[in-house]
Amino acid sequence: MTNNPKPSAFGLRRNLTSYGDPGFSLFLRKAFIKAAGFSDDALERPIVGITNTFSDFNPCHGNVPRLIEAVKRGVMLAGGLPMEFPTISIHESFASPTSMFLRNLMAMDTEEMIRAQPMDAVVLIGGCDKTVPAQLMAAASADVPAIQLITGPMLVGYHKGEMLGACTDCRRLWGQHRAGAMDQDEVEVVSGRLAPTQGTCMVMGTASTMGCLVEALGIALPGTGSIPATHADRIRAAEASGRQAVSLAEGGIRPSELLTEAAFRNAMVVLQAIGGSTNGLIHLAAVARRRGLKIDLEEFDRIGRDVPVLVDLKPSGAKYMEHFHWAGGVPRLLQELRDHLDLDAVTVTGETIGSIADHAENVPGQTIIRSRDNPLKGTGAMAVLRGNLAPLGAVIKHSAASPELLQHTGRAVVFESVEDLVARIDDPELDVSADDVLVLRNAGPKGAPGMPEAGYLPIPKKLAQAGVTDMVRISDARMSGTAFGTIVLHVAPESATGGPLGLVRSGDLIRLDVSERRLELLVDEVELGRRAQEWRPPHHLFEEKRGYWGLYLRSVLQADEGCDFDFC
Repeated sequence: MTNNPKPSAFGLRRNLTSYGDPGFSLFLRKAFIKAAGFSDDALERPIVGITNTFSDFNPCHGNVPRLIEAVKRGVMLAGGLPMEFPTISIHESFASPTSMFLRNLMAMDTEEMIRAQPMDAVVLIGGCDKTVPAQLMAAASADVPAIQLITGPMLVGYHKGEMLGACTDCRRLWGQHRAGAMDQDEVEVVSGRLAPTQGTCMVMGTASTMGCLVEALGIALPGTGSIPATHADRIRAAEASGRQAVSLAEGGIRPSELLTEAAFRNAMVVLQAIGGSTNGLIHLAAVARRRGLKIDLEEFDRIGRDVPVLVDLKPSGAKYMEHFHWAGGVPRLLQELRDHLDLDAVTVTGETIGSIADHAENVPGQTIIRSRDNPLKGTGAMAVLRGNLAPLGAVIKHSAASPELLQHTGRAVVFESVEDLVARIDDPELDVSADDVLVLRNAGPKGAPGMPEAGYLPIPKKLAQAGVTDMVRISDARMSGTAFGTIVLHVAPESATGGPLGLVRSGDLIRLDVSERRLELLVDEVELGRRAQEWRPPHHLFEEKRGYWGLYLRSVLQADEGCDFDFC
């Protein structure tokens, strides 16, 4: 453990309200907090803040009240004073226009509450897709000792004897419904079985990805990122996190000492090996930027060429998070990846990544965490593409794509916006074939706005009914980590800011070559120059917007920089 000296102002003496008289500020603070019944003994102890992200709109966080209770118990057992405080809570399916639009607002809210209120350490409770990244961004900026506590994945459900999970199976079964293979009554039955408990999606979507990455970054207790939300071990992990927070409050390691270049490189290795969500790359870039660091997309791609996918979870594989957890979870994966990791990187307990790998549980006969000699996929989950369509890069999760489409040339079928996609994708008169390339633009950070998870363009209904299950799809949008398909995402710069995606016309030929990491629009430069002269940005970028909406449009960065605000 790094032994930082206890700050001169700690406990109630931290972050005093400005009245021009510090003594009066402390006196008044004590007077008001004593109204809640606290004793002088309690008020002299180190204070551990606990984020309360419970919301009736966030079933992924349904267990937060019990987690808070257990964190408080751990804090008090270790001699600290726990103080919970509310922050924004974001659920992927209950945020309009998108959860990504609100991630930066939650990061700002959490950071400012940590800064404003007296706490010597903070326990960050989060689970759903954008909550954990927002909290990590806040912790990186506030630099108060912090520990991440994941809410945990839900358990699997069953339908007609088949094991199901949100949300890879959500998309697969909805595709069957669109193709006419599943009627409305059965869809309604399935909707009650895909998410049978509280908790986050139990496939390797963004929530599970972030649950693994916080362990790789060293800011969560080892083994705690994958514990199911409903299990007693999840409660015990909360208590242990509370205990550790008190140790942090008494002079422990800070986020600035944890979130180093070595930690981010370890996270990139794990992201490739788990078949993680493409969203994870955006979030890592945003957190790193808060630390003054940059995620090098070329390095990430090099890691992916060398580090195979070792975790057999949907959508790249077949199983679910509870299986990964009981196979040994992230510590066991770190053991398998040790030749690719910076083993000296320190974690929130003071233990190194190498030590955690050394002490990982080995489960006889488990097949979920593969060995290097028997990988699920021979290379990592993601590749970074370059070319005249993506000067600043684009990302494809090729571990969850159709191998036969990874080298493909096809005719572009262009949709101008998400609204245009909704209006025309199922039109029987749409000029489209299975060999075409679906292109969606104006769906990036500014263009949508909010960079929705619209990159998973649905297969046109008439093709789905004919048995087509995958096509090459390209956009400046995002995609859920739960989705399967040959889908190019995060094209940067986005079309709404003048990126070349905005110059594509229906009928143009586009070439995708993942092995060569190329994404090319096969149109000559003279014609592209002419189109660029005619291009105009979307109307909403000219409109005056108030409040957060206006702040977002003025300040949001591109995907390669994490879609954070330029002033953060």
